[in-house]
Amino acid sequence: MVATSATSAFFQVASPAPDSGSKASGKLGGIPSSVDARGIRSKSASGALQVKANAQAPPKKVNGTKVGVMEGFKTENETPSAPPPRTFINQLPDWSMLLAAITTIFLAAEKQWMMLDWKPKRPDMLMDPFGLGRIVQDGLVFRQNFSIRSYEIGADRTASVETLMNHLQETALNHVKSAGLLGDGFGATPEMCKRNLIWVVTKMQVLVDRYPTWGDVVQVDTWVAASGKNGMRRDWLVRDCNTGDVLTRASSNWVMMNKVTRRLAKIPDEVREEIGPHFVDSPPVVSEDSRKLPKLDDGRADYIRKGLTPRWSDLDVNQHVNNVKYVGWILESAPLPIVESHELAGMTLEYRRECNRDSVLHSLTSVLGNTGLKDIADPGHVECQHLLRLEGGAEIVKGRTEWRPKYPSRLGTLGALPAERA
Repeated sequence: MVATSATSAFFQVASPAPDSGSKASGKLGGIPSSVDARGIRSKSASGALQVKANAQAPPKKVNGTKVGVMEGFKTENETPSAPPPRTFINQLPDWSMLLAAITTIFLAAEKQWMMLDWKPKRPDMLMDPFGLGRIVQDGLVFRQNFSIRSYEIGADRTASVETLMNHLQETALNHVKSAGLLGDGFGATPEMCKRNLIWVVTKMQVLVDRYPTWGDVVQVDTWVAASGKNGMRRDWLVRDCNTGDVLTRASSNWVMMNKVTRRLAKIPDEVREEIGPHFVDSPPVVSEDSRKLPKLDDGRADYIRKGLTPRWSDLDVNQHVNNVKYVGWILESAPLPIVESHELAGMTLEYRRECNRDSVLHSLTSVLGNTGLKDIADPGHVECQHLLRLEGGAEIVKGRTEWRPKYPSRLGTLGALPAERA
């Protein structure tokens, strides 16, 4: 009896069933609802006699908590007892829920892991499945992979030239960041940020051997070298990750400009010490095109597109129009027969000045040897001259583009999913 009373202080227990000879006043073999964990209320057959049992046990300590002597079973008129004391056991968290959450996270990570293609296409070319990029070749070359998305292809079912230019710009910035030279500016080093200096491109040359299609993975390598006394050259080499074939080669020249005065500036010695160790002593990946771009105006242009204006989304963090946007504006005035039957094989751009978001621009194009475009559909290369200028006449970008005929073998298959790689 003493053990039963002491145990009932922590766990609810049922009382022994009454003798078979006695009659229960409630349900057959049941327990009256007025009985709680601390007392038992029983009645005789006539219901006139009530028995109250008292039981006492010596004080004990359970998990450091003193448990007092039971005062006996309480009747239905007495106040219910307080909840049992808080102990270490009943304060433990629900480990089952925590284990379930951890299991869910691991299953999701494993599924994502298995979806990645980890197999290298060539022994000397490791994939970058996450597209984060890495420094290779003694820390002088930055390499990053890009997957061609469905929204990056055009009507030809191949990646647009703007997509390729965005890949070049992205790897350039990530190169600076991975090398630990990224300050608060857009590709500017810490010493450049102290002096309000930023990089601006003066010339860009791009040669496209083949355009990737939807689902292709391209590998972009980029590096920098000195260009004269106050300039820097950046080169890019784009390959197909599956075959290793070279797709695009590009070379560019950069100078410094003061972000406040918007004037060109010399490279300070402190900045030269920052970037000098990262220069590569190698010739440009694209041979210098020293041909002078002829003057182009409204009288010499074959096609003119007026009223081009920058949008807010066309500006970068340096508050000037993104370089890639200029390429799109230049091609706005390219004749449609050329765009439909030819693809851009190469271009040379010379940046003269920047424009702001309130500028209004005109795009001018002249087709060299133009005879009314009646022979454009014939196989052969076409060369065009371009000018992007402000409405007032100031030159923004001058350029030259070369176009080659489109071949069926260069086009993707409409509606076909990318082939699974081995």
